[in-house]
Amino acid sequence: MTAGFNVSALEDFLGEHRRLLLLTGAGISTGSGIPGYRDDDGEWKRSQPVQYQDFVRRVATRQRYWARSLVGWPWFRRAQPNRCHVALAEWERSGKVAHLVTQNVDRLHQRAGSRSVTDLHGRLDEVLCLDCGQRLPRERVQDWLLENNPGLVDRTAEIAPDGDAMLDDDVFEDVAIPACPDCGGMLKPNVVFFGETIPRERVDAAVAALHDADALLVIGSSLMVYSGFRFCRLAAEADIPLAAINPGRTRADALFQFKVAARFEDVLDCLPAASINPGTPPTPA
Repeated sequence: MTAGFNVSALEDFLGEHRRLLLLTGAGISTGSGIPGYRDDDGEWKRSQPVQYQDFVRRVATRQRYWARSLVGWPWFRRAQPNRCHVALAEWERSGKVAHLVTQNVDRLHQRAGSRSVTDLHGRLDEVLCLDCGQRLPRERVQDWLLENNPGLVDRTAEIAPDGDAMLDDDVFEDVAIPACPDCGGMLKPNVVFFGETIPRERVDAAVAALHDADALLVIGSSLMVYSGFRFCRLAAEADIPLAAINPGRTRADALFQFKVAARFEDVLDCLPAASINPGTPPTPA
């Protein structure tokens, strides 16, 4: 692996491999104002996110989650795609990207125009009933939370990753928790919490896309979570070329053909258009 701002290696990589599988992480969305979980060394910036078992077993954890989400959600929903999301959507339209797997839950890739996307960790704009399986718009749940928690309506706080807000010093015992309007069951955001298993069919579809691609390019992820790292390991085992664009350390550094140690938005400024659009865009179906 060669570290550093090695744009020439990236140009060659993009020229040699016409059908990329992209794997993106929080570094793609920081330009939209959404904070990441980790620093450039791959270490936690804050306390670890809520654990799945804590959420389903403890009322206090659910109260804390929904209180913080109530405050953080209005800001999160207003986040807009940035030039990184737009560029990758253009790559797809040009035929450069076969598929995109994202670890983010913000749906900004889709809003920028990407169509072939796997939301590996789910999507925050939906809420799932763990009992009957119904899916609800997060906005509908927000209305309920505001109506039933008037003491939090005017609260403001520092924004944390994935629609969270920093309310750590608050007492949450009076927070009303939403329930499924159909069955009264437990609601959770339709995202994969830490300690939760990604649906098998979602993983299988992403792995199939990897084996159908010419190469894997990781952008903006430390890969410290196994769910993303596994694709690098599988690519290495299958001799699928892989590279990364990430300013800091990643879990897969030893596996990459090379790594551009920079933020993707900075790399975009250095890439000539020919390396991104090497051929004629595919004709729309």
